[in-house]
Formats: sequence, C-alpha cells, structure tokens
Amino acid sequence: MRTFIRAAAALLLAVGLAPAHAASDFPKEHPINWIVPYPAGGGTDIVARTLQVGMSKTLGQDIVVQNKPGAATAIGAEFVAHSKADGYTLLSADTATLSANPPLYPHLGYDPQRDFAPIGMMARFNMILVVNPSIPVHDMKEFIAWVKAQKHGVQYATPGTGSPHHLAGALFALRTGLDLVNVPYRGAAPAIQDVMSGQVPVMFVDSASGKQYIADGKLRALAVASKKRLDILPNVPTLIESGLPGFEAYAWQGLVAPKGTPEDVVNKLNEALNETLKSPDVIAKFKGLGLEITPSTPRQLDDYARAERTKWTKVIKDAHITIE
Repeated sequence: MRTFIRAAAALLLAVGLAPAHAASDFPKEHPINWIVPYPAGGGTDIVARTLQVGMSKTLGQDIVVQNKPGAATAIGAEFVAHSKADGYTLLSADTATLSANPPLYPHLGYDPQRDFAPIGMMARFNMILVVNPSIPVHDMKEFIAWVKAQKHGVQYATPGTGSPHHLAGALFALRTGLDLVNVPYRGAAPAIQDVMSGQVPVMFVDSASGKQYIADGKLRALAVASKKRLDILPNVPTLIESGLPGFEAYAWQGLVAPKGTPEDVVNKLNEALNETLKSPDVIAKFKGLGLEITPSTPRQLDDYARAERTKWTKVIKDAHITIE
C-alpha cells in the first residue's frame, strides 16, 4: 500500500510539474500576438496578415498582428526576444532581423542565434533589377556598358541601408566591378517613385512592390536575382543566365518565437504554418504578388538564416557598408 501511495504521489507531482503550455493545451489561454517589425501595408505585413487567418483556424485561437516598426526591425525583434517564451508572442523575422543586422549594428539589442526559437520559413520576395524606362538599356550587356560609360558612377535607390534591396545591389556591384552608389530612402515606396520619375536611374525592387509598375511600363526589368525565372516575368532572364553564376538575393520571411519556447509548442506552430502555406487561397495570393512559398522545418529555417548571415556579413564587410 505504501508503495502504491508513493507511486501515486510521484505521478501527481509529475503532472503538477508538467509544462503549463504543453502543445495539448496550447493555445487555449488567450490570443497569440504576431509582431511585424514594419509599418502596416508593406510586404511583410501582407504576408503575416494573409497567414494569420489560416493559422488561427488551424490552432483554434485568434492571432492578432501588431506592427512595431523601426530601427531596421530591431525594435520589434527586441520586444519579442524579451517576451515570455510560451508561444503566445511571435515575430516575422527577415533578412535584416536574422542576417544583416548583426554585422551592421555592433550594439544590437538582441542576438538572432541566442534569443529566438525558429518556427519555419514563410516566403521569399524575389528581387528584380529595374531601370527607369528612359535609360537606353534593355539587357544586362547594355546596362553594364552604360554604367561603365558614366564618369561619376551610377546611383541606385534602396528602401534603406542594409535592406535586402541594398545588399542585392552591393553584391551586384562587387560581382561586376561596377561603380554603383547606394541612395537610401525611408521605405520602398519613395525609392520606387524616384526611380519612376528619373531622379535615380536604377534599383533592385522586390517582386511584391515592383510587379505592377513593371507591368504598367513604369519600370523596365532587366534581370531577376533568383535561381530561375519568375512566372510573373517569364521573358526576363536571371542574373545567373546573364553571366553571374550563383547570384541569388531575396527578401525572405521566417517566423520565430522567443528562445526557450517549448519544443512541442514550436512544432504545433510549425504544423499550423505549413498547413496554411498549402491553402489554395494563400498560394494564389502569394503567386499574384510574385512571392515564392517556402515551407520548412524549424531546423531548416535556422540553417538558412545562418547561411544568409555568413553570406551577407561578407558582403557588408567587402562593400564597407556601415550605418552612419
């Protein structure tokens, strides 16, 4: 009898010490907060709000998207890094958050490796090299010759220093040896506007932001920085085809939680994310924006972010990119 009592007590103790937020219970307590470290209405915000609907249905709990923009995603990232590790606070983490910020900001308020638990990849925005239609070039050969003919180099617009668009341009300049100068703006919209008006002749634009302007003839696409041609631009060659082997640059999106989030909760979130990415509505919407859907395991996101961090750290160093 004493043995039975001790065993029963041990069982009750074990139950009492079980994680309060095991996957079987998660997320019953309250809605999940999904932090987007950019303003509302942008590409990252669209991705989150699109996936929010399907994930809410799968998980049986509301997901509330909150925008915390600023400091190249660092404000939102730091908020999530210091949030409770229970699965109820998530972050849209991108190229800047997990790869470019560490070498650019020596006093960053978070560590991408130490402070986050990866959940999964979401999508990649393909990057497109575009020019103002008044520029007398129609392919990479003509573009390179035109840039070389400019005595003082050529400016290219970006949504900001350290943005994926800037990094794509920096890598392009390193690979081609062209004299290209970054002109940073406060976001993609004003950068695109100045390229269309002719204030700046060229930029790398992401597919979501630039697709319609290219279709309307307000921007001329010369090449795409993806592994293969885009369905939305089947006649535009890749930079790889244009003589730059292995050239790839994306503005990618991943979903993370604070480090220490229980593994079973992470796995449940990953399953909900990947299931939502299979939705015909999501596939159609993302395809219409020129987005590449990239489902993954948590480990695959972690590996991808590490590889991207190594790649862009070298570019930032070689191109002498600094935040002034």
